[in-house]
Amino acid sequence: MDDRLSIRLEQSLDFCIKCNICTTACPVAAVTDLFPGPKYVGPQAARFRHDQAEHSPDHSVDYCSGCRVCNEVCPTGVPIAELNARARAQMVRENGLPLRNRMLGRSELLGMLGTPFAPLANWTMTNRPIRWLIEKLFKIDRRAPLPQWAGYTLRGWARKNLPRAATPLRWTYGLRSWLSSTALVPLEQRRLMQNQAQQQTAVPTISRKVVYFHGCSTNYYEPHVGKAALEVLNRNGCEVVLANQGCCGLPMLSNGEFNAARRYHAANVRSLLPWIRQGYVVVGTSTSCTLTLKDEAPELLGWHDPEVQLVAEQTYDIFEYLRLLDQAGEFDRNLGAIEETLPYHPPCQLKAHRIGLPARDILAHIPSLKIDRSQAACCGIAGTYGLKTEKYGIAMDVGKPLFEWANAHAADTVLCDSETCRWQISHGTGLETRHPVELLAEAYRRFDQQRHLK
Repeated sequence: MDDRLSIRLEQSLDFCIKCNICTTACPVAAVTDLFPGPKYVGPQAARFRHDQAEHSPDHSVDYCSGCRVCNEVCPTGVPIAELNARARAQMVRENGLPLRNRMLGRSELLGMLGTPFAPLANWTMTNRPIRWLIEKLFKIDRRAPLPQWAGYTLRGWARKNLPRAATPLRWTYGLRSWLSSTALVPLEQRRLMQNQAQQQTAVPTISRKVVYFHGCSTNYYEPHVGKAALEVLNRNGCEVVLANQGCCGLPMLSNGEFNAARRYHAANVRSLLPWIRQGYVVVGTSTSCTLTLKDEAPELLGWHDPEVQLVAEQTYDIFEYLRLLDQAGEFDRNLGAIEETLPYHPPCQLKAHRIGLPARDILAHIPSLKIDRSQAACCGIAGTYGLKTEKYGIAMDVGKPLFEWANAHAADTVLCDSETCRWQISHGTGLETRHPVELLAEAYRRFDQQRHLK
């Protein structure tokens, strides 16, 4: 593997100008002395991390939540979050991984185990004595927000209701695509078409053939988000398939378990690549999953093979994809009115995409809807970070400005693109949280109802 990041990280140390902007902006350093700040555990400590060093401030790296705020504000572009993530992985290689972190990193396995026994599993996770026991045994805070199993999976629902999308036969799709393109065109004409395509300088129209990457949370805990996404994609003329897929690997990356994350990412690349080569794009509703496929896994794992890069280039967050359709004049704007003013929190992982706020851009087309954007840096949960006993209080303190802002609104619903952030916001405010794609699907349904009433 071409580990460009290791070289870039080492070279970036000298670009740190010690301005402390990252420490000033860091939401974790603002609420606890256990984390001295990104500059200290990032570029400054990295100079002391080598085989001959007897002492290193590495223990405080574990309090980095990985929110990437430091990357956003650094004026010289030092990849501080990546420095910290790799330092944590080195600690895991040297000291081993606690059982708790290994469990929390297996979100797909936990989803599979709990789904058949959802009523019992959900009761267990809300039972105070059992949560107290789990806290004592595994150091998972008894107050931390854990998701509720839906009792069924999105893929299981799709097999019954959308069998063509849920159980696609890759070779039949490939054959049909081949036959419908240039397979039956004479050789000379095909060559002419290929030459013209190579000479064309205009930006090509984005593909309407979509592999929906639902992620673990949508499959096991929030299938209603996946249903809304499928509804919206179908409404916009997309041919959607649910290709084989596994966990994106982010929970493992966040806990420093890089070898396991590499296996999961390799499996996803193998599953997604044949579809991409047939003209499909990968679209996801979990902004964390799409960022992992695009950037986190290739960068942190130092994995830049052409196949990995192709998957990264053809992966989109769902509203990023819909905005591209809109810019091409191909987005369905037939949306019913929603007369509400709703607070919207763009999560850290979305901001790490560096694509702006595509959800807000698309929701602006819904008549009468007003979106009030949060200016809070982070909700605090950071995936599995805020579930841990020693970090639960930190996570709640980080999220406090967001919780107070959300509760100051008259609305009883908060919009957010990230599943763990939604659970944290609901936990900290008592308010309902929704993925923006659910609101978009509702607007389409309202338009249809209004049309039928005329």
